[in-house]
Amino acid sequence: MSTDQDLLTDGLLTHPYAVYDRLRDTARVHRVTGPDGSPAWLVTRYDDVREALADPLLSLDKRHALPGGYKGFALPPALDANLLNMDPPDHTRIRRLVGRAFTTRRVEQLRAPIRRTADQLLDALGTNGGPHGSTDLIAAYAAPLPITVICDLLGVPHGHRRDFRAWTDVLVAPDPARPQAAKEAVVAMLGFFTQLLADKRKEPADDLLSDLIAVRDEGGPEGSDSAGNGRLTEDELMSLAFLILFAGYENTVQLIGTAVLALLQHPDQLAALRADPSRLPAAVEEFVRYDGPALLAIRRFPREDVTIGDVTVPAGETVLLSLAAANRDPRRFPDADRFDLGRDTGGHLALGHGVHYCLGAPLARLETEIALAALLERLPDLKLDGDPGDLRWRPSLRARGLLTLPVTY
Repeated sequence: MSTDQDLLTDGLLTHPYAVYDRLRDTARVHRVTGPDGSPAWLVTRYDDVREALADPLLSLDKRHALPGGYKGFALPPALDANLLNMDPPDHTRIRRLVGRAFTTRRVEQLRAPIRRTADQLLDALGTNGGPHGSTDLIAAYAAPLPITVICDLLGVPHGHRRDFRAWTDVLVAPDPARPQAAKEAVVAMLGFFTQLLADKRKEPADDLLSDLIAVRDEGGPEGSDSAGNGRLTEDELMSLAFLILFAGYENTVQLIGTAVLALLQHPDQLAALRADPSRLPAAVEEFVRYDGPALLAIRRFPREDVTIGDVTVPAGETVLLSLAAANRDPRRFPDADRFDLGRDTGGHLALGHGVHYCLGAPLARLETEIALAALLERLPDLKLDGDPGDLRWRPSLRARGLLTLPVTY
């Protein structure tokens, strides 16, 4: 065990993989200072992280946390009753209710609309700059694509989409100079979802949110029985809408951005993918393994004392599982720091493992595949504009991603 690692001052925000390499080599479990200054236990080796992700003794429910530990987002109950804060049977019930909307088969039906959105965004680049130009690919493409897709799926009106992007940015990477901004964003989000649900109840539409409201309002007892049966509570309904919109946007925009950057920094791999675009679905797995948006899994709290690696973690203390470190563990992936579209990525943990495996994984994969396919097809001379060392990364342990990605085309 290693002790007294400060994640924020140790360089994790600026050079995460170098830090994780050192931590993996030093010890299996580390005592660290979390993002909010509270103590936590950090796990970085692949086998330990994979086992812990599936351990039912490691709870996502904050009620199992000791006072003073790291708990993540501070949200009101109406936004906090979501899948990232609950265990079975509640987790089972809610995942069952919404899971059918995110199956690979259902998501595949979105292929044409997603490609249409991607083409429209690329058309705008051509309109603004002619056949050649420059742009920030995050602002012009990687961000608006997933927010459009997830808002269309849920049925969010167009006029509110820009606001939601701004609120999300504030929550993921709070500005220390504006301590009230995160609270203001939460208040704004709560008001937004309250009104949105009210509007959907008055005028249901052919969208996921209207379907969830119907499930919520159609009789049956609230909450879960021992088998995970029951309907949504009102807080769960609103929290679920928040989570789908938040995670459906945030993780995918970061994944598209880092995937494009990886290709631009590895022209041989980019050329191989251009030569054979059918490799894109498999390539997405290497994108998420190599530089996925989640450095850390959602914090967990032991229901009782548990042994992780060679350390006994007391009940209620905070456990942080590093997906990024596990995916770069050379014990599992040979030459793990090398970006290689030909490698076997089977077993990567970028999207989780066990009952909490990412619900939106099929949609994130499809959006990234289509976003890259459109870029490869329509912008054959895409290049990074400037020095890679000048790129700015979001100062957040919650979601790793680029603030901007300047390119020429």
